[in-house]
Amino acid sequence: MSETKPAGDANQTLSQDPHAVREPRDKNLESAIGHEVRAYRKKLGITVTDLSVATGVSIGMLSKIENGNISPSLTTLQSLSRALGVPITSFFRGFEEPRNATFVKAGKGVNAERRGTRAGHQYSLLGLIDNNTTGVTVEPYLITLTTDSDVFPTFQHEGMEFLYMLEGEVVYRHGEQLYTMQAGDSLFFDADAPHGPEQLVTLPARYLSIISYPQR
Repeated sequence: MSETKPAGDANQTLSQDPHAVREPRDKNLESAIGHEVRAYRKKLGITVTDLSVATGVSIGMLSKIENGNISPSLTTLQSLSRALGVPITSFFRGFEEPRNATFVKAGKGVNAERRGTRAGHQYSLLGLIDNNTTGVTVEPYLITLTTDSDVFPTFQHEGMEFLYMLEGEVVYRHGEQLYTMQAGDSLFFDADAPHGPEQLVTLPARYLSIISYPQR
């Protein structure tokens, strides 16, 4: 009934290093300014050459600024703010913004109602950080299915979703494929395809569901 697909090439190199260490904070300031200058320039659809003409700052200097290799003077930042049409404080946004975290004690998740939920399907939201710096919203849920569960819902929404089975056994549908999931099994998929628990084999069943999608 189920079909298992390989997770991909085990030798594939991922772009994100989970053990990366940031530069010292004083170096992060240059990087933050450079990131914002590049972002505002691209938003206007102008080239480094165009910005150089508008500000009188050399192309080489602008490249160093955008790459975070140099600390621009206040005069240079003023020229950039005028040319890009933004307040000078905008260049420090990425450096000054706080980085938030959510801590939830065991059993203290917020019970949430999702469209398509049925009786006996309990969704506990384990945390949420609004307006974060990544441009991505992530919703982590602890889902519990019991013998009281009604007709199984089929969800379909934007973003990606990751499931990790904690206990019990369910047959989970994604599109036309069915996956028998037991403790320790995981499923990662494009949430735009119809998906949801097709059969509840061993109850109670609990699994983590982590949904990510672009911030609106």
